[in-house]
Amino acid sequence: LGAMLTNNIGHCLRAHQGMIPRNLKPFPYICGSRMLSGYNPKSNVKESYKILELEEGCSLDDIRNSYRSLAKKYHPDSGSATANSEAFMRVEEAYRVVLSDATSKKKSSENGEEEDQLKSNAPQHRHYLSYEGVGFGTPSQREKQYMQFRVDRATEQVLEYRKQRLERQYGMTDLMKAKDVKQSKKVKITQAVERLVEDLIQESMAKGDFDNLRGKGKPLQKFSACPHIDPMTHNLNRILIDNGYQPEWILMQKEIRETIERLRKSIVASRSKLGGPMTPYRQKQWNRICEQFIEDIRKLNKRIDSFNLVVPLLSRQMVHFNADKEIVRAQKTYEALVENIEASNSDTKENEEANVERLGWKSSLLKWLNL
Repeated sequence: LGAMLTNNIGHCLRAHQGMIPRNLKPFPYICGSRMLSGYNPKSNVKESYKILELEEGCSLDDIRNSYRSLAKKYHPDSGSATANSEAFMRVEEAYRVVLSDATSKKKSSENGEEEDQLKSNAPQHRHYLSYEGVGFGTPSQREKQYMQFRVDRATEQVLEYRKQRLERQYGMTDLMKAKDVKQSKKVKITQAVERLVEDLIQESMAKGDFDNLRGKGKPLQKFSACPHIDPMTHNLNRILIDNGYQPEWILMQKEIRETIERLRKSIVASRSKLGGPMTPYRQKQWNRICEQFIEDIRKLNKRIDSFNLVVPLLSRQMVHFNADKEIVRAQKTYEALVENIEASNSDTKENEEANVERLGWKSSLLKWLNL
C-alpha cells in the first residue's frame, strides 16, 4: 500500500509540474526511493558561489574546504558567537548546488576530452589497420606485398644478428672499417686510372695516332678451319687464345695434377727421411705423416668434385684419389729407391775389389820399395 501511494504521489507531481508558478523557489521532492529536484537557474548558481565565497571553476577540494569552514562558523551546535541556523541552511543549500554544478562540469569536460582523444586516434583510412600499413591495391595484393615485406625484414634481422655475433666473437669492427676504407680508396684509385687511360686514348684518337695501325678499316680474318661455326665465336676465341686465356676447368685440372704430384713427392721424401728399420718412435712419426696426407687427399677430392661440375665433357671428368692406395704406392716407391741404392752400392764395392785385385802387385811392389 505504501509503495502504491508513493508511486501515485510521484505521478501526480510529475503531471502537475507545469502548473507550478515560476516565481516559487524550487525544492526537491522525495518520494520513496526517488528524488525529484527542480531546475537551478544560473543566477541561483552564482549566488551559491557567492555564499560559499568561491569563484566559478574552482576545484572540488576548494568547495569542500569552504563548506567545512562556514559550517563550523554558522552551525547552531558549534557554540561560537556567529552561530546562525538560517545562515547554516543557506550555506548547506549553496554547497549542494555548487557541488552538483562542479560535478556536472567535470563530467562534461572529461567526456569532451575522451571524444577528442578518440577523434585524434581514429584512423583516416581503416585499411591501414591491417598488414602494418604496408602495400597498396586490393587486399590480396596487399597481403602478398606484406608477406614479401616480412621476408625481407626477417632476412635483414638475421644478417644483422650474424654480423653482430661475428663482431663480438672476433672483434673485427675496427678491422672491417679499415678494410672498407682501404677498399674504397683502391676503387677510387682504379676508377681515376681508368678515366685517365680513357682520356689519353680519346686524345690519341683525336690526334690521329691510331691511323697508321696495320689492318685499320678492314674486317677481322675468319677461321677457315671451322666454317660451320659462327665467325664471331671464332674471332672471340682467337682473341682470348692470343692473350693467354684458359677456361676455368683447364686451370682446375692443371692445379689438381700439380697438387697430387706434389703430395706424392712429399710423402716419399718424408718416408726417406725416416729411413729404416721402423722403430716405435719412427712409426708414430709415420702415422702422423699419413694422417696429414689423408687430410690433404680429402681436400683434393673436394676440388675434384668442383672440377667435375664445370668440366664440359664427361670424358674429361676425374675420379677421387684413394689415400690408402697412395700411401702403399709411396711405400713401394721408397723400397724401390732403397733397392736401387743398395744395388748401386754393391756395384761400386765390386768394382773397388776388382781394381784392388788388378793393382795388387803394384801396391806390393811400392811397399817393398818403401821398405
